[in-house]
Amino acid sequence: MNRVVLQAQVVERGQMRYTPAGLPALDLSLRHESQVSEAGHPRKVSLEMRAVGIGAVAEKIGKLAVGDTAGFAGFLGNTRNGKGVLLHITEFDATTPVTPSP
Repeated sequence: MNRVVLQAQVVERGQMRYTPAGLPALDLSLRHESQVSEAGHPRKVSLEMRAVGIGAVAEKIGKLAVGDTAGFAGFLGNTRNGKGVLLHITEFDATTPVTPSP
């Protein structure tokens, strides 16, 4: 299974673009900071990652501004050049964190 759920802040937002198939696409950079427990010890987690929304979700994400925080869910894939990881956003919630589906 390849599913990611992340509460994150938008730190960069590209312009709406369109795929060769004519679907809207929006590139984002997201920042996440939290504290989790690992092996019984607290650990501070801080990361920044590239993300993309395609189709109807891109149009909804387009309403977010840099600095906004939301819950994002989707799957991981390679970046276009194959040298990194990209979160493909399939759902998001600007008011509450996205909860994992069973």
